[in-house]
Amino acid sequence: MNQLTASKKRKLMSALKAYRRQYLVGKYSELDESATRLMINSFLTDVLGFATLDEIKTEYMIRGTYADYIVQMKGKRYFIVEVKSMGLELSQKHLRQAVNYAANEGIEWALLTNAKRFDFYRILFTKPIDSRKVFSVDLSDERQLRASSDHLQYLTKQLLPGRGLDHLWHRYSALEPSNVSRMLFSKPILNYLRRELRRMYKSKFTEDEIKDVITRVIEERIESSKQPRTRRARKRRTRAPDSTDSAQGLNAQS
Repeated sequence: MNQLTASKKRKLMSALKAYRRQYLVGKYSELDESATRLMINSFLTDVLGFATLDEIKTEYMIRGTYADYIVQMKGKRYFIVEVKSMGLELSQKHLRQAVNYAANEGIEWALLTNAKRFDFYRILFTKPIDSRKVFSVDLSDERQLRASSDHLQYLTKQLLPGRGLDHLWHRYSALEPSNVSRMLFSKPILNYLRRELRRMYKSKFTEDEIKDVITRVIEERIESSKQPRTRRARKRRTRAPDSTDSAQGLNAQS
């Protein structure tokens, strides 16, 4: 099973909405780290469905320090959870801490969170150790709940033992720009483009010409995405303000 059934997906959505209503709607914006951990207890049990004692290990010792949580099932450790206080923005320093905990235990996944934002990473056992952010969700934003459930379903008790994380990683790897760009230069794609261009423009094109164009498209798209977007200035009619305008301006400010 690669994804939750429709009924279980609805249940996950309901749990996410309940978590958001209880903890993220205004009342708990300045919690310290200890208080934030209580919220993560609820997230791991009520949202993801894990049992408190058997499947969630708290304050797990790793080389003299303590990871906040390790999620495991039937003796297999799936991911660590590193918790920061709700008032903090998650940073590279926090990420390094989470990655080190996971790498030192040979665990491939780490969830870094401040109870609002949840960043999920795959640990790469290269030299040096590296990581990839597979998804990031913000549960304080109600508009993101649907997309959040699509990502978080792979961390649930239902999918985790059924190679849910493997499926998540395969999806991430498949859509990496480097992987897609390699496919653009594959023989079937090049041949298709040559046929279509010949049909449309009644002229032959070499494979090298097609490759050059694909390279230009990729590079120009990357460069254009780096340019800051500017808004077009809208033309406004100017006229002398009268008493009606002044009254409307005061009303808008009040």
